Amino acid sequence: MTETPTAPPAWTNRRAPGCPFDPPPQKTRLLGTEPVSEVTLWNGGTAWLVTRHADQVMLLRDGRISADNDHPSFPSPSAGSAASRAHNRTFINMDEPEHNAERRKFTGEFTLHRMQALRPRLEAIITELLDAMEEAGPPADLVGAFALPLPSLVICELLGVPYEDHAFFQRASAVLIDTTSSPEAALAASAELVDYLADLVGAKVTRPGDDLLSRLAAQYVVTGRKTREECAKEARLLLVAGHETTANMIALGTCALLQHPDQLAAVRDGDPARAANAVEELLRYLTITHMGRRRVAVADIEVGGRLIKAGDAVICANDVANRDPDVFEDPDRLDVDREAARRHLAFGSGPHQCLGQNLARIELQLAYPALLRRFPTLRLDQPVEEVSYRTEMLVYGVHRLPVAW
Repeated sequence: MTETPTAPPAWTNRRAPGCPFDPPPQKTRLLGTEPVSEVTLWNGGTAWLVTRHADQVMLLRDGRISADNDHPSFPSPSAGSAASRAHNRTFINMDEPEHNAERRKFTGEFTLHRMQALRPRLEAIITELLDAMEEAGPPADLVGAFALPLPSLVICELLGVPYEDHAFFQRASAVLIDTTSSPEAALAASAELVDYLADLVGAKVTRPGDDLLSRLAAQYVVTGRKTREECAKEARLLLVAGHETTANMIALGTCALLQHPDQLAAVRDGDPARAANAVEELLRYLTITHMGRRRVAVADIEVGGRLIKAGDAVICANDVANRDPDVFEDPDRLDVDREAARRHLAFGSGPHQCLGQNLARIELQLAYPALLRRFPTLRLDQPVEEVSYRTEMLVYGVHRLPVAW
């Protein structure tokens, strides 16, 4: 009698009880036992789960691995993501040379020099938000009072999006990155954002400002090289990623530091260089992009002694790679002075490395010390195990973070 083959274990982001800052133990165990193994996805398909740091760096820099989410084997993280992937196609889902040609339109907007020039404006926004938080008094929701408005205000100013519309685009963004969203809801949210941004791009044609949407309108819409809708799709990517990621790093990072008073004191009282290294360590330790870097093999490739065949789906679990003991000594310990912290893969690796990482770093380097110095007695206003964590979202973090001081 022929036995039915056992399906690979299901992909999971379920974390161990009481361990909200650690990757799911089911994935972490594979790092030492089976660093390249198959998992079953939400739709019954399978993907190769790659957990080792070195293997991920190699794959993410290899032309035999594709980021094209239009490929039939692409491992979309949810039904909503799968349904809206054609509507959401931007340069991050393209391969070379198309990827680099499209990405170049934005690299000048996010250079380190340009982001450093934003420092005075960032400091002013941080001060205004902390002033308002102090005036309102405790308790407060750190997400709503500080973590979310800071990057939202910044990305709005860079793009030329009116911040008074933040309730709309934050709501639509939340639907887009929620893995429980239905295909219909995800498509509707995507269309709403594109329509909204296309109208803004159109308005910039006749009333330009000193912002990215105006430059897109002048360089591409006016010249007929792209439509308003094409520019809007790229702007949507920057708008969503520009506030969701940094907002969750501010809130979750603060939550983690509050559990480690010695590390918190180092960030609060240290010099800018120490704060910068602390940011790298928090990025490594938390890895809020917990769905992994998702790819498809377009040619056979051997990794970790396993043959990944052309057409196979691949997930590079960067949250697990950032706890790889071959790269990070005592990897489950938060150490803001860790020398190797910057080797993390929170921003990915290779040609698709995060475009906005310079902006994210500066925002975090300024936000953590300013918050902790303004409120030296800051504390959680509920037990850490009762905090509502964003396990179901494409970007991990907290829904709310009640604090007092």
